Amino acid sequence: MIGKVIIGKSFRGCIAYCLEDKKLRHDKSITNQRAEVVQYNFCFGDKKELTGQFNEVRRLNQRLSKPVLHITLSVADGERLSRQKLQQVVEDCAKHFGFDRNQYLAVEHLDTKHQHLHIVANRIGFDGHTLSDSNSYKKIAEFCRQTELKYGLKQVLSPRRFLPKELREIPRNDSRKQTLETNIINALFKANTYAHFAVMMKERGYRIERGRGIAFIDRKGVRTKGSEVGFSLNRIEKILGLKTQRIEFKQVNQNTVHHFFNEKLLRSNKQVTEEQILLKEMFQNLMHAEQQDSFTPSELLHKKKKKKQSRSIHL
Repeated sequence: MIGKVIIGKSFRGCIAYCLEDKKLRHDKSITNQRAEVVQYNFCFGDKKELTGQFNEVRRLNQRLSKPVLHITLSVADGERLSRQKLQQVVEDCAKHFGFDRNQYLAVEHLDTKHQHLHIVANRIGFDGHTLSDSNSYKKIAEFCRQTELKYGLKQVLSPRRFLPKELREIPRNDSRKQTLETNIINALFKANTYAHFAVMMKERGYRIERGRGIAFIDRKGVRTKGSEVGFSLNRIEKILGLKTQRIEFKQVNQNTVHHFFNEKLLRSNKQVTEEQILLKEMFQNLMHAEQQDSFTPSELLHKKKKKKQSRSIHL
């Protein structure tokens, strides 16, 4: 189970999103009967009535600018909970976060392959006290792990920062990141400049944020840093920089390259640093490229960074 917590300002916008049908982006048609109410707590009615009821209680603490607690809960593809179990999940979630005596509304959305819930809760109680939003991400991770065990759902690892030390280093499969990594590699194989690379990533459905680093936002709005998949901005620029030097490097005499390796690198192979290993592979690829008229940057062959050795060779 995957959970998400959003703290917001407007009950009207949040309730409308949960209850109303949805316009599809591509064909402009409308997904009818998208939403189905699972549970009401101290509230009832349509979008307008619910908004009025939530805002009435909101006035008990007008100093709070963000009274909306919006929680989404999604199970894995192929898994499905009955209506009775969904209601129990909602009640368990309310108790876990402490809004079981506050107004809340739970809605199931039916427009995706995986079953998922939206819970809209009022952070302001009938006594005027405010529900704390501290440690929300940790709380939702804990709740999801408990719910997986209770209902026999597919287990998901919590974010690393919420795991015990012994579990933080366990390798984890992330299909979204694996797809992004594959798309970056394919784009870097074909692109010769950063502009060309950016266009190719856009064609694959990614929007790029570039500043001191680089991040990729997919069609679902999920943002992933390039460094999380092994391709920081510095590494991408390095790969593209190597490709622009193709013509110059291809003119290197093959005998000179062979002498360079034999006399310098191979003689001290125990002390060869990562940069020199990459340089060696790059030259070997360039030598092959002269015969095949193709070029593969050696950086693309390395999926993970290795720690640099403390000593280096001075050529």
